[in-house]
Amino acid sequence: MSSEPVTGTEPASEPAPQAALAQQPFESGCDASSPNRNLAPISSGLDAEGRLVVGGCRLSDLARTYGTPLYVLDEATLRSSCRAYRDALAASYPGPSLALYASKANSSLAITALVAQEGLGLDAVSAGELLTALGGGMPPERIVLHGNNKSPEELALAAQAGVTVVLDNWRDIELLSALAPSLAQPVRLMLRFTPGIECHTHEYIRTGHLDSKFGFDPEQLPQVLGHLASCSWARLTGLHAHIGSQIFELQPHHDLAGVMADALAQARGHGHPVSDLNVGGGLGIRYVASDDPPTIQAWVSTVAGALAAACRERGLDLPRLLCEPGRSLVATAGVTVYELGSRKAIPGLRTYLSVDGGMSDNPRPITYQSQYTALLVDRPTAEASETVTVAGKHCESGDVLLPEIALPPATSGDLLAVFATGAYNASMASNYNRIPRPAAVLVHEGQAELVQRREQPEDLLRYDVLPARLTPVI
Repeated sequence: MSSEPVTGTEPASEPAPQAALAQQPFESGCDASSPNRNLAPISSGLDAEGRLVVGGCRLSDLARTYGTPLYVLDEATLRSSCRAYRDALAASYPGPSLALYASKANSSLAITALVAQEGLGLDAVSAGELLTALGGGMPPERIVLHGNNKSPEELALAAQAGVTVVLDNWRDIELLSALAPSLAQPVRLMLRFTPGIECHTHEYIRTGHLDSKFGFDPEQLPQVLGHLASCSWARLTGLHAHIGSQIFELQPHHDLAGVMADALAQARGHGHPVSDLNVGGGLGIRYVASDDPPTIQAWVSTVAGALAAACRERGLDLPRLLCEPGRSLVATAGVTVYELGSRKAIPGLRTYLSVDGGMSDNPRPITYQSQYTALLVDRPTAEASETVTVAGKHCESGDVLLPEIALPPATSGDLLAVFATGAYNASMASNYNRIPRPAAVLVHEGQAELVQRREQPEDLLRYDVLPARLTPVI
């Protein structure tokens, strides 16, 4: 599999200007002021022959060079989203602030490096994500480690690297207490609690209500704060709460500010030098045309204004405002390219088109009933004259990526682009049915760079161990 840069504009044919693209039946851009408003990356468009281009690279060229399924990540969109958070925080909040990339959305060395260059921090939830963050150049002082069941090894790695540890439960405290004698300096801590705020999202991604595996119950705060005050190894510098994911409502985030400010007053009352309030993330993005999420600016303005007001009302010095966007940073930067294979028409019922991927590279539809928008790569503006169901190749009836989507007539070999796949696709990918995971490329100004190699079938045997007594006799 080649890793050479791919030029998407040979012969010279630039992506169509945004003004022209506005006449097309798909939305292919999002300016820096609202990077989550549209369905495709900001640098997407059409070449002179009407074929889809992202980051100056024709998707069909990328598919030929790197194979399919293929994750394509647009650098311009990712950087634009980072800057939107950074600039909105600076404009809306009168105190210091920092956006932390929730790397569970899509963790890689390349993404970490880009996010670090844009001045953001990062939240990790495992040793793997933490090592990726450090390896990608993220400064330890801008990293936090989450997790409701951290291992001793993960805690030791974080503490020794100088990363902030988010306390989720009493076991975290017990493990860190045992680890403390081996540490040269106190552990910087953030305390997570459940704020008791619910919002309209999928039950699997609601984390703010009291019935959650994450965080201390708010009634436990006095006890926890009192205990930590007696621990010489502990330096509590922050509080954390998170209410969920893929949220379109602003009111829950406004409500969270008062809860956080009350907790801040409690923590400072116990003598802790708490200077950081982390409100989590959760801003939704637009997967289909009917979705109507707030802009990044509207979300940040709501959170910042509410927190500043809540602190003023309680006579509290403003803390540093931290937030943890993941999906809204990286989702719209991603496009997945598939090749269509078999077609099955069931008269009077539906027509199935199958692709060469599915639930192993995008488990969100079968897990969360998630919806996406898709177009044919080389005929994106052709009339969508038939309704089909795009299915994956896995041995599961529920392996359906796009139920009842309108597309132009398509045949085996056509390429399909599915938009807004930058979040929770690569990071949740599996080897179900022993299918190798896709390659990923970063595109920017007409160049494509391999950032994740495609797995090969033989790679899947690497960690298998065959006992000698089971070895076949040849």
